[in-house]
Amino acid sequence: MNKLVTAILAAALGFGSAHADEITNAYAKEYAFLKAQKTELQNRLQKEKKEQDLQIAKLNQEVSGLQEQYIQATRSTDALQMDVKKTSETLDDATGNKEIVSSVAIQVKTALSDYGSPIKNESISDLAAIELAFSESSRLFKELSSIRKTKGEFFLQDGTSVSGEIVRVGNVAAYGISAQGAGTLAPAGNGTYKLWNKQGPQSEAKMLADGKMPEELNIFIYETLDKEVEFEKEKTLSDVLKAGGPIGYSIVALGFLGLFLVILRALFLYRAGSDDKKITQIVYEKLENENAQKALEAIASYKGSAARVIKSALRNVGRDREHVEDIVMESILSESAPLDRFGGFILVLASVGPLLGLLGTVTGMIATFDSITEHGTSDPKLLSGGISEALVTTELGLIVAIPLLLFGNLLSGWANNIKDAMEHGALHVINLYEKNQAK
Repeated sequence: MNKLVTAILAAALGFGSAHADEITNAYAKEYAFLKAQKTELQNRLQKEKKEQDLQIAKLNQEVSGLQEQYIQATRSTDALQMDVKKTSETLDDATGNKEIVSSVAIQVKTALSDYGSPIKNESISDLAAIELAFSESSRLFKELSSIRKTKGEFFLQDGTSVSGEIVRVGNVAAYGISAQGAGTLAPAGNGTYKLWNKQGPQSEAKMLADGKMPEELNIFIYETLDKEVEFEKEKTLSDVLKAGGPIGYSIVALGFLGLFLVILRALFLYRAGSDDKKITQIVYEKLENENAQKALEAIASYKGSAARVIKSALRNVGRDREHVEDIVMESILSESAPLDRFGGFILVLASVGPLLGLLGTVTGMIATFDSITEHGTSDPKLLSGGISEALVTTELGLIVAIPLLLFGNLLSGWANNIKDAMEHGALHVINLYEKNQAK
């Protein structure tokens, strides 16, 4: 049994050793094969890498070349764009110049038509029209800068149309000569003339018609014949007051009232201060030589504020001085009221005048803006009413205020002088009486 086991084990070990050798040989062959495969793969990898490096270098060269081509193409594109832009600008300039030429051609045609020298050929080009306009303008310049005589019609001042000779001074003035009348012409509208209402000697027009130049030339210079020029009218006081409206009439009424009060106050002051020096001289002489009663009798016939104050002083001169001075001051105060009559009211009128003028200015500007709102600013005549009221009322207010203020202050100064003279005369009478009594 043991032998059998030993035999089996020996057989198994022998079989295992033979099998292990086979496996080792197989592994060796496999390893050699794999190593050869690895070497071959490494060689192929190196070969592929070299080929790829060559391809990459070649591609890099191609990319550099393409980049250079792109830069050149970009530069060419930019240059072409600049050329296109310059060409477009040149085209725009040419188009603009063409439009300018066309506009100038239209303008010269219109301008020459206004002077009766139109370019009748409409088929010619704009440049040809401009060239023709230059030659025609040169001819017109010579013609319009000279004195020339033509046949024509014009209106007399009464509106009658007459035929005669028209002497044109350049293109800014004209004279008319006909059997019915001659003189300076002014635009009457629609290319016609009329005799101006302020004429110089008719000989001027005749001398110009004969080719002679007067020493003095009364001339009416106009801008165009399309619009009529109104005759010059001299404004009267009634026109000024009418332009001022109701406020203007009110200011003038205040002015006349103030003037009347100034005259009335001046008469009052003249009567109040008349003969004051003469009265005081008489009283001084009577007090020196006689007495107060005689002095009072000597001035009994004199009237006026100064006479009344000195009379009151003489009637009470024998009393206590303080009492006499009180009587004199009372008499001066009673005389002050007539002396100050109308003085304050005149100064009030002087202050009210400019205020009314300001009121007229405001109402005039309101009327002007109302006219602008309703009719616009196309016709200046529609605005003249409100502007005239605004300006005329201010003018009238100042015309009234300045004289009233001056005369009012002058009369107030005159009244103060009369008061001072009364007080001085009365006190001098008292002092002179006391001096004589002390002798």
